[in-house]
Amino acid sequence: MRAIEKVVIAGGGTAGWMAAASIAKLVGRDLDITLIESESIGTIGVGEATIPGILTINRLLKIPEPEFLRETQATFKLGIAFENWRRVGHRYIHSFGDTGTGCWAAGFHHFWRRGLDEGYSKPYGEYCVELKAAEANRFGHLSNTKVNYAYHLDATRYALYLRKLAESAGVKRVEGIINDVTLNSATGDIQTLKLDSGETVSGDLFIDCTGFRGRLIEQALSTGFDDWSDVLPCDRAVAMQTESVSDPIPYTRSIAHGSGWQWRIPLQHRVGNGLVYCSKYQSDDEAVALLQRNTQGRATTEPRLIRFQTGQRKHYWNKNCIAIGLSSGFIEPLESTSIHFIQNGILWLLLMFPNGVITDAARNEYNAKLRREAERIRDFIVLHYNLTERDDTEFWRYCRNMQIPETLKHRMQLFRDTGTVFKDPDDVFAENSWVQVMMGQGLIPEAYHPIVDQMSGPELSQFLSQNQERVEQVLAQLPDHAGFVKRYSAGG
Repeated sequence: MRAIEKVVIAGGGTAGWMAAASIAKLVGRDLDITLIESESIGTIGVGEATIPGILTINRLLKIPEPEFLRETQATFKLGIAFENWRRVGHRYIHSFGDTGTGCWAAGFHHFWRRGLDEGYSKPYGEYCVELKAAEANRFGHLSNTKVNYAYHLDATRYALYLRKLAESAGVKRVEGIINDVTLNSATGDIQTLKLDSGETVSGDLFIDCTGFRGRLIEQALSTGFDDWSDVLPCDRAVAMQTESVSDPIPYTRSIAHGSGWQWRIPLQHRVGNGLVYCSKYQSDDEAVALLQRNTQGRATTEPRLIRFQTGQRKHYWNKNCIAIGLSSGFIEPLESTSIHFIQNGILWLLLMFPNGVITDAARNEYNAKLRREAERIRDFIVLHYNLTERDDTEFWRYCRNMQIPETLKHRMQLFRDTGTVFKDPDDVFAENSWVQVMMGQGLIPEAYHPIVDQMSGPELSQFLSQNQERVEQVLAQLPDHAGFVKRYSAGG
């Protein structure tokens, strides 16, 4: 095998151009990097909500935040409001950041749980800055307090912005459709890609960003796929954009319906809307009609149907090919993890980038890491569906009674029995995320950690009050979200 000198990225979109920009600007000074894409092949382009990890890649790429907001028409995101998930009419927010202050042995929710028994505790969300700011439509950067956030963004504009960064760093773009993939007869590695123009592109390391079809990782290398549709039964989405009819709110809305759920993502210039559903319980025509009935503002695009299968490739890195984005698998966008998983695939590649030839040890470690992360995300998404009181439709009855992964079953039982949430090293979501969703869906711990009993009743009452007061003090400093976005993006 040769040392890595030529990197070829198949496909554009957010995945392709993020990979291109990251490799070129962060490890690619001596690399020849080519990206192949075709104007005639569209991208999904609906991954418009993110989680806080996106700040990492933007900082590594030295992207000025005000410029980023302008270029992508982004707004800030403090969490997700889940409506009708526990039961019809119920609402809770999964927010970013921490809720309250815990101690070395027990998170804040243990103190809150005892306070619930003794009548001291207010609703759990009253102790979280990000949640209260979301409800109050407030956001801003404070010098004395960190407020955790992500973005709502126009994914198509983000890809174009990343393309400019990549091309300025020397990435070459080639227009074309991949007609044929040539493999090395001895090693099985990819050698060349033949385009519809007749041009041949050779490389040492190939990155597959060709979307669901997996042109390299699956069609050429027959990597295989682990199907998760038994626990994530939704297999369709319909998406459309509408005009804004009000100021953008700093959170995503996730509204459960009879056979799936609807998203509303507010950007500066429009609103992204979509319905994720299971075709076994709802037809495409019914889904389109349901979405159209439940949007606000004039539609600016026609409804777009997207078919998908949940699961992951058996290997993310196979031979000399790495799958990034939808080509690596798909976990539905309920917790806005699509762009995050693109980013993680790229960051782990950068951390393990071959200094010389590709080794089996590097491939195996990369695959194990990404598989564990994907399975933890899967469990978190399944939690929303399975832990519900809804039994009003056949879809929800299936979700309540389906056989869930043992890893998730253990987490739920541990939390029910003891209030304990141990963060797995490969878990994208922190302890407070699991706590908020499990309690939001109706699972309240039956016990709390005994260290909480070191406090007397009056001390616990004062402790809870002080936590709430800190939230109110920060909230008072935060400006209106829409006004801040307008001022901040204009001034950078």
